Amino acid sequence: MKRSALGIAFTLVALTGLHADEGMWTFDNLPAARMKAKYDFTPDAAWLDHVRLATVRFPGGTGSFISGDGLVLTNHHVGHGWIERVSDAAHDYVKNGFVAKDRQAEIKVPGLELATLMAMENVTAQVAKAAGDPREALARLARESGARTGLRCEPVSLYQGGESWLYSYKIHKDVRLVMAPEYAIAAFGMDWDNFSFPRHDLDFSLFRVYEDGKPYVPPHHLAFAPSGPKYGDLTLVVGHPGHTSRLETLAQMEAYRDALNPARIRTLDRTRKALHAFAARGAENARIVSGTLMGLENSYKVFVNETLGLKDKDAMAAVAAAEKELREAVAKDPALQASTGRSWDLVAEAMARRSAVARESAASGGSLLGYVHGLLRLEEQLALPAAQRGAGYRTDKELEARRAALGGRRLTNPGLERETFLAAAKGALEDLGPDHPFVKALLDGRSPEAATQALFDGTRLLDPAARAKAAEAGVKGSTDPLVVLGRRLFGIQESLRKVREETEAVIAEQGARIARARFQVKGRSVYPDATFTLRLSYGAVETYPANGTLAQPFTTFGGLYDRADAWGPDAENHSWELPERWVKARGKLDMSTHFDFITTNDIIGGNSGSPMVDRQGRVVGLVFDGNIESNAGRFFFDPRVNRAVSVDASAILEALSKVYDANHLATEIKSK
Repeated sequence: MKRSALGIAFTLVALTGLHADEGMWTFDNLPAARMKAKYDFTPDAAWLDHVRLATVRFPGGTGSFISGDGLVLTNHHVGHGWIERVSDAAHDYVKNGFVAKDRQAEIKVPGLELATLMAMENVTAQVAKAAGDPREALARLARESGARTGLRCEPVSLYQGGESWLYSYKIHKDVRLVMAPEYAIAAFGMDWDNFSFPRHDLDFSLFRVYEDGKPYVPPHHLAFAPSGPKYGDLTLVVGHPGHTSRLETLAQMEAYRDALNPARIRTLDRTRKALHAFAARGAENARIVSGTLMGLENSYKVFVNETLGLKDKDAMAAVAAAEKELREAVAKDPALQASTGRSWDLVAEAMARRSAVARESAASGGSLLGYVHGLLRLEEQLALPAAQRGAGYRTDKELEARRAALGGRRLTNPGLERETFLAAAKGALEDLGPDHPFVKALLDGRSPEAATQALFDGTRLLDPAARAKAAEAGVKGSTDPLVVLGRRLFGIQESLRKVREETEAVIAEQGARIARARFQVKGRSVYPDATFTLRLSYGAVETYPANGTLAQPFTTFGGLYDRADAWGPDAENHSWELPERWVKARGKLDMSTHFDFITTNDIIGGNSGSPMVDRQGRVVGLVFDGNIESNAGRFFFDPRVNRAVSVDASAILEALSKVYDANHLATEIKSK
């Protein structure tokens, strides 16, 4: 059906309207008037300080203190790798779950550090006054602040250089696993249900921070709202969204849609299939690869649906309209036109260069090829005088760091490396053809199978000791098959690296000019792109049109069992099979208790594990996903259909008390 101009105009207003629940806002610049107008609520300084100091940053995600004894709530999938780290063949806490019956049973997690944001300082003026590279000036201010305060101070650039900040964190280094449900219920429905709704995932885990050998007493922690939210309730998400590209140009988004994403999707698809084949060979293989495979499946689905989102004509029309408006504003200002007028065209030219080598770039990746290229690049740089070397290779400290990284490079598993290398070799042949220089160098006249067998039968660099020696002594004159292969590919990989660096430099410079122009025209009325720093988003529990009807706002325990019954335990590799605990607890549970729910909050990767709170700052839910329609959220927010998906606070308490025999934890969470 042909759409009318009025209909298209309405859609553009819906996508860009001032009152949409859009934005990942910094704590110093909330849209107070918009929040007040729509929800009759504006958080004050005390409220903001409370939720900020009760929130922690995990590696790759978010968590929050939910008791006065340092208990931390996050997602199971945020904690997955750390749960896996304290597991072994005899104690598979990912598969079977874990409940510490008392604090002596809590398991210390090696290497896990959490961070609480203690202070934020705007240093834009100081950076502007400093001589030289603004990035170096900001980094210097961060080092000085860290030395002065004893906190970990990170430089933060917002609006692509429009503002410069210092964010100072208290680091928690003694973190212990307290509770994790079984993977089968944390990821119920597995990849089939990922990014979907209705959903029935109990995606949470509990850790505890210790200090000086005792449970840490945080200055602030979040109370629980035991009943969770109601339909229409205001919900606020406090978390660390990782990365968005909403201030990028139309040409950049088109390049991702047409070339860069499709190349990456093909690579991800082959790798995930290789991992599935490896996992199918035994339980230990499946355990080894579970975390990696979960991440790959997630990434694959994200890129597939992000690309579909970039094909949405209405959404892209809104991007084009916003860009046209900004370019017209720039053209009216002689100074801005002189500095920025050609920036969009220069970015488009750079993206065209990147698009032209997208398939070659995707084919040249992989852990083994990346590893040997790093060895050869180090060898090449060491042969040059220090003044002529590339960035990262000039000082003794930089060289030492390079050697340490290469020498300590972990290869997941020899069998898995073989599987993924073979998949990559087949993919390169399929995508580029037998006459492409990269394929000729990779296969050297052999089939992918024969080339893979010769490489893995002959190389010694799968051995950690051999890798450490190669990093320290170099590989000059080496006849190891992996090094020989690396030398054949080196020139091609270097040319791709140069294209990447040259285009990134153009995009960074011209993107910064566009960002400064936007900042000059619009000021702080727009929010900055996500930078894995603390942000607040607001929204409400709200349905959306899906599958020819309306999505239900909540799921329930009853719905969980109905879905499990309807599929049965064996369907699709046990995707909807309930753990034994859940089978036994069925008669004890209140089937009307809410399980998961959807809201209009604007989120992205990094928000996983974020507390979803109400007006009083109480936890009503735990963010763990977005719906399939939100996958283009890296580039734009569509208020019509973008929804955040969260575990209901009431589901966590119900499960702790009646499934896991963990009343001690439920009581701790409910205590003020």
